[in-house]
Amino acid sequence: MQSFYDVQQLLKQFGIIIYFKDEKDTIEMMNQEIKSLHDAGIITNEQFVQARLILNQRKMGKL
Repeated sequence: MQSFYDVQQLLKQFGIIIYFKDEKDTIEMMNQEIKSLHDAGIITNEQFVQARLILNQRKMGKL
């Protein structure tokens, strides 16, 4: 997983599509959903860490 798009595709695999007009809201909701998937044991620790890193970088404006 290397991009914001990859995180979207990971969520899409589980039927989760998130879009808000404000990108910060979209990123926040994606973070919450990634955490929920991880807490439920649906995604691996590696997927969780990579996704959170990508989302946080996007939030900070680095991607």
